[in-house]
Amino acid sequence: VQLVESGGGMVQPGGSLRLSCAASGFTFSTYDMSWVRQAPGKGPEWVSGINTGGSTYYADSVKGRFTISRDNARNTLYLQMSSLKPEDTALYYCARVIIRSKWLPPDNYWGQGTQVTVSS
Repeated sequence: VQLVESGGGMVQPGGSLRLSCAASGFTFSTYDMSWVRQAPGKGPEWVSGINTGGSTYYADSVKGRFTISRDNARNTLYLQMSSLKPEDTALYYCARVIIRSKWLPPDNYWGQGTQVTVSS
């Protein structure tokens, strides 16, 4: 099982980034998926989730600014981030949800992460 994130970088406040997560080694279309982030010195924070049917869910902190999506034909999860704020700075992980409705799975079900830095 492998989850490989990409698309992170440094962006100014108000900017946008699109994260991708390439999944392999499991039947991607049959799993709910999440994005999780962790800022330095803080615990992990669930950001967004998408179920197998395409329904989407967001933390209040990102609602209206982030959009999660999936392409089952490409085994890829996406996170479109806009109106970025300095407090969005974190390492962003995609995660395979192993228990339905438990959107923050143990970290052994996460990828290796991609850094997002929002700074002027």
